[in-house]
Amino acid sequence: MLEKEVEKALVHAVRKHGGIAPKLTSPANAGMPDRLIILPPGKVCFVELKAPGKKPRPLQVRQMARLTQLGCMVRVIDHPNQIQELLHEIQQQPTFKQHLKEPGQRP
Repeated sequence: MLEKEVEKALVHAVRKHGGIAPKLTSPANAGMPDRLIILPPGKVCFVELKAPGKKPRPLQVRQMARLTQLGCMVRVIDHPNQIQELLHEIQQQPTFKQHLKEPGQRP
């Protein structure tokens, strides 16, 4: 199985859940995760996709650690059977609005 097959399955599943999964391209930031998953209402996760058994490169690991330190949810998946669990985990996280104390106030 190829990485693009895992990616295609992820994008399809996200759409079925009412979300979007834009592909990330960041020429000035090599190693960024492949996709940004956005599910309603405002649930977000960066996802690095790999072929089964493959692992992220060191640069990718550093970028994922950087995003995690900034408070972002970041995951790696390498098989379509991980997608439903990932979507469930994303849906369980609080939204940005749930962190706010008053409208317009930052957490």
